[in-house]
Amino acid sequence: MKKLEVFGAPKLKGQVKISGSKNASLPILAATLLSDKKISLSNLPKVKDIETMILLLKSLGSSIENNKNKLTINNHKQKKTFAVYSLVKTMRAGILVLGPLLAKFGKAKVSLPGGCAIGTRPVDIHLQALSKLGVNYKIIQGYVHANAPKGLVGAKIKFSKISVGATENLIIASCLAKGKTTLSNCAIEPEIKDLVNFLIKMGCKIKWTAKRTIKIEGVNNLSEIKYQVMPDRIEAGTYLIAAALTEGNLKILGIDPKIIKTEINILKKIGAKITQKKNEIFIQGRKKIKSINIKTSPYPKFPTDLQAQMMVLLCKANKKSYIREEIFENRFMHVAELNRMGAKISINGNQATIEGNIKFEAAELMATDLRASVSLILAALTAKGKSVINRIYHLDRGYENIEKKLKKVGAKIRRVN
Repeated sequence: MKKLEVFGAPKLKGQVKISGSKNASLPILAATLLSDKKISLSNLPKVKDIETMILLLKSLGSSIENNKNKLTINNHKQKKTFAVYSLVKTMRAGILVLGPLLAKFGKAKVSLPGGCAIGTRPVDIHLQALSKLGVNYKIIQGYVHANAPKGLVGAKIKFSKISVGATENLIIASCLAKGKTTLSNCAIEPEIKDLVNFLIKMGCKIKWTAKRTIKIEGVNNLSEIKYQVMPDRIEAGTYLIAAALTEGNLKILGIDPKIIKTEINILKKIGAKITQKKNEIFIQGRKKIKSINIKTSPYPKFPTDLQAQMMVLLCKANKKSYIREEIFENRFMHVAELNRMGAKISINGNQATIEGNIKFEAAELMATDLRASVSLILAALTAKGKSVINRIYHLDRGYENIEKKLKKVGAKIRRVN
């Protein structure tokens, strides 16, 4: 199994081009199932989760051509409604095929999802909402068996809690439902806005009527389209944190600063110097890092997907900091590994207390999930000596060419068998 060797010390300098967003690409790929027309997608990141979603679509009967940076999908012969465990088990986004399959065929059998081991990701919110559109379902031996005998029928639905996945699934499903659907208490992440833009371009009738409320009128016909997926704000945030951590000097290209305003403001507060242009961010890390208290929350607040990376940075702060994890209940699995590198982090429920002024020590490490694995790389970049990170398949699920991008800006990092 492949590992990463990381040698600590260099300050990162240069520029990083941000890849397409994994978390926007996955629901958009699932949504292509709604249409029988040709769809061309560009700027998809070259990461494992995207490969898995493409395999899942092919297993359902989609015809897919991958030509350099463009993916062409044709579903005119797509008839299957069974999403198998072997493909859904590695990523939570597999459940997103449930909505479009029900909308198109009135039935679906989809495995309960996998992904990172960071707590329960209840599909209950998805299923309860779909039932209001006329879906009957049972969970049998790890599969959701769902059908809508009369097809999907528009309804007024308020999500019991803000859920990105459930918002995406219901938006997609409602596009072909009879009549009008109103969804309230929706997640409003930029990736959801990107999904909505894609669906509107395809011919769906969708309108935001309030900050977290969306109205959808079902349609019968969709158009052939070309669409470019938005850039990955989590990847951008990760490289910004890497620069702040290593006292580096990075230019981040291809990202709209407006979609990571919260992260930029926090990095400024802790002492990084940041300037921004239309699709560029310049960051200069400083020797002194100020402590700060952070709570992860739904967008537009601080994202859970940058919590582990920020924790590494706060280990270098001048005083004690606190992080409250409000999204997933099991997302501190990187703490044990960071403590093995010399960090002093204690956990009490969903709160981490991070002692500052830490000098990381090189160690052999084990990645536990996607964002935890990148946090270990960040810590290793500042540690003296060679660290080895095992189980990096987690990393490949969400970061395109991370070692190549880091090498380009001065990191000493290599992949070994």
